[in-house]
Amino acid sequence: MKPQHISAALAVGALTMSAGAFQAAMAEDPHSISANIGVVSNYMWRGQTQTDNQPAVQGGLDYAHVSGFHAGAWLSNVDFLDSEGNDTNYELDVAAGFGQSINDDFSYDINAIYIAYPDGRDLDFAEIGASTTYKWLTTGIAYTVYGQADDAPGVADSEALYIQGDLYYHAALDFVLPYNLGLNLHGGYYDFRYNEGGNDYGHWGASISREAGDFGTFSFNYDQIGRDTYDEDPKLWIGWNKEF
Repeated sequence: MKPQHISAALAVGALTMSAGAFQAAMAEDPHSISANIGVVSNYMWRGQTQTDNQPAVQGGLDYAHVSGFHAGAWLSNVDFLDSEGNDTNYELDVAAGFGQSINDDFSYDINAIYIAYPDGRDLDFAEIGASTTYKWLTTGIAYTVYGQADDAPGVADSEALYIQGDLYYHAALDFVLPYNLGLNLHGGYYDFRYNEGGNDYGHWGASISREAGDFGTFSFNYDQIGRDTYDEDPKLWIGWNKEF
């Protein structure tokens, strides 16, 4: 389950280029292909560890068109059990969307993502989402349109998590600081269709990142869940990301 796509490690780079500068760069070539690779000490997604508090190696390939269309694929190792109690070892995300800058301060994005666990069972799900960014504030929502867990053997209809009808709300503040530093403050709320709020939770966190030129971007991160039925211990982790 990929973390929020505009992560703290990447946001600092995005914020240093205005919408006008980005469009001017894209005008030279309407097609853009980029790749990224990263290492994190704990793969966190919406407040929850996906690697049992262990490290992850991650990477992706992205395509963007000057029209605003974008698509990509992303891969990471994970560590949790599937519906049959077997180990799930990796995640593959495939996403596409459309986004535009209205002016230097305001932009929007509409997207769809399929999150797959090829060696797991009854775990895949798909979402559609929308977000808006005004200066340093980003808000968004994601709606689950499909979830394999709903069809798992022995699971009653609609009595599972990550199925059609789940909603995730999120917001983030991103600031560019001196010395190539970036500050990200973020939070979210997961509203699951199942169990009438019994599994819903909120989470929050913060990240400090620093660009290091050809050496990529380094980040120090904090995440925490605000419900005692989950692992509510604070999570401190470090990350490194490099784009090509």
